[in-house]
Formats: sequence, C-alpha cells, structure tokens
Amino acid sequence: MLLVIDAGNTNVVVAVHDGAHWRGTWRIATEPQRTSDEYAVWLLTLLHHCGLKHTQVKAAVIGTVVPAALYHLRRLVRDYFDVEPLIARSTVNWGFQIKVDSPSEVGADRLLNALAGHHKYKGPLVAVDFGTATTFDVVDVDGAYLGGVIAPGINLSIEALHRAAARLPRIGIGRPQAVIGRNTVSAMQSGVYWGYVAMIEGMVARIQAEYGAPLKVVGTGGLAPLLAEGTMIIEYIDPDLTLDGLRLLAERNPIPKLSRDRTRLLPDHD
Repeated sequence: MLLVIDAGNTNVVVAVHDGAHWRGTWRIATEPQRTSDEYAVWLLTLLHHCGLKHTQVKAAVIGTVVPAALYHLRRLVRDYFDVEPLIARSTVNWGFQIKVDSPSEVGADRLLNALAGHHKYKGPLVAVDFGTATTFDVVDVDGAYLGGVIAPGINLSIEALHRAAARLPRIGIGRPQAVIGRNTVSAMQSGVYWGYVAMIEGMVARIQAEYGAPLKVVGTGGLAPLLAEGTMIIEYIDPDLTLDGLRLLAERNPIPKLSRDRTRLLPDHD
C-alpha cells in the first residue's frame, strides 16, 4: 500500500491507497512542532481501526507547504513504516513542464493539483483550490503548468474582517438566499459568500481571456461544494485532487532507498 501525506497550512491529510482504491483518509490540525511519535499514536490507531497494518505500507509520498512540518512527517514514515518517503518538490519527475520563472517557488499542492487535474480531466484547465489560500492554477493542453493566481482564502478573510473591525462579529460560512443583507450578520455573509463567487467568476473569465481559449474548471478543497452552489462556472468538484496528485507522483518516480544512518535525521529545508 501507498501512504500519502498532504500537509497544508490548516490540516494534515493522511491517506492509504491499495493500488485500486483509497482505503482510508484522515485529517489532523497542522502543528509544525507535532512530533513523529505524536503522529504515530494518532495514525497507527486509525489504521488499526480500519483493519490495516503498518507493515502493509510499502511506499510513501509527502507533499507539504509547511517546511517546518517536513522533518517530523519524514521521521514518522522512516521510523514507523520503515520506508523512505518521496518528497513532492520541483526537482522530481512530474511528467510535465513547469513554465514559471522559479519552479522551486511553486507550492507542491499547486503542482499536484495540476498533475491530477490533467490526468483526470485533460487540459486545458484551471484548478481552483479553496484552502487557507484560494489558488487558481492553469494547465495547458499538453499538461504543462503555466502558473496561476493566489488570493486570500475565505476563512482567512472572515478572520481578518472580524479582527480588524471591532463591531463586526465572527461569522460562519453559508450561502445567503439574498445578496442584500438586512442586518450586519447577513450583510457580512453576503459579502463573503457572493463576493467570493464573484471573484471566482471574474478571475476565471480573466484567465480564459488571457489564455485565449475556454478552460475546464475543477474545484477542490473543503469549501468547493458550497461555493459551487452559487455559480455554474465550476464544472467538476474533486475533493481528492491533491491526494490523487501525490499518488500519481509516486507512480512516476522510483521508491527512494531508506537510509539506515539515523544521523541523517536532521531538519530538512529543501
């Protein structure tokens, strides 16, 4: 089985794939200083609950946009699963060109979405990921990564609005029936929800105009289904897009050789 770890700014998602299906997917809040032992207690318990054994894991892949979390996640895989994880970075074999000024600066999650998006839906397309940041990533017809857009995520915007304006309460995310709010909360909810829908529609329209041809639009991330309710521009909702990207990346690259020299277990920032 393949162990897949997607460490984002908000959550770490861990999943196992048996070559045909996802056998389990679990989430834990991202804490960069969470140790490998703490991860192991959590993860081994969940594997056991699903009738899986850690010895069934024969390969692993890690994608993270939180460099400080990589050391502990890599040590988790080495110490508890006895395999060396493949790390999703610009220097591995992606199978497509990364046509940006500095490929090493592109977040692994964005390249993973591009890889899975092209594999599953074919290009050209734009993958919209509703995470801590809202990202738009453009994939050419041949699968090449062309770059994209990074905007504040919807939860980040809500928190900033609450913190910066003393009289505005913290609100939840929902789809208001009316655009014109009749009170402070409904006005805020409208601004957040319909404002983001307008941003999605406007940004995709501008991307398509600059690209010069229609683009398929794939939405991923926890809020994708909710925001897709308010617009027809999102054609596909794929909650496993990043995980599938990690799985496909592992299939494209050889399994790294496990080092028995534990002196190598130093903080890794590459």
